[in-house]
Amino acid sequence: MIFRSILILAWAFALAAAFAGGSPAAERREAAAGPVPAAVRKVVDGDTLVVRARIWLGQTVETKVRIAGIDAPERRARCGRERDLARRATARLRALLAGGGAVLRDIRHGKYAGRVLARVETPAGVDVGAALIGEGLARPYRGRRRRGWCGR
Repeated sequence: MIFRSILILAWAFALAAAFAGGSPAAERREAAAGPVPAAVRKVVDGDTLVVRARIWLGQTVETKVRIAGIDAPERRARCGRERDLARRATARLRALLAGGGAVLRDIRHGKYAGRVLARVETPAGVDVGAALIGEGLARPYRGRRRRGWCGR
């Protein structure tokens, strides 16, 4: 009896997903080219911020955005050098976005639920990821295993 209930429940979820526009895998492949203007609500760390973006007429969304293509040092690192670099990267990102605005481009679902991955620019067109890399406060990141910032 339990097996039958589970089977019916699974069938109902599959049917609901079909009518809702597809599978979670299809949703992960979705992307928006942008530009999407956004108000910066908070800088979380050197490669993550919270924005409020207007996505449609009268529709706004507040979400975490991870800056695509970069790896910034982590605040909770094992060594003091990485923690210091993380503070500097966070401060620099705040300074770059001090005007309170940002423009999101090439937006897609992030690796973790509840955030998106996007190229982030200032309203003047400065690519903040490229700026952080250029200043040694981030490295290019292409999705592989993250390297530490502490010397070995």
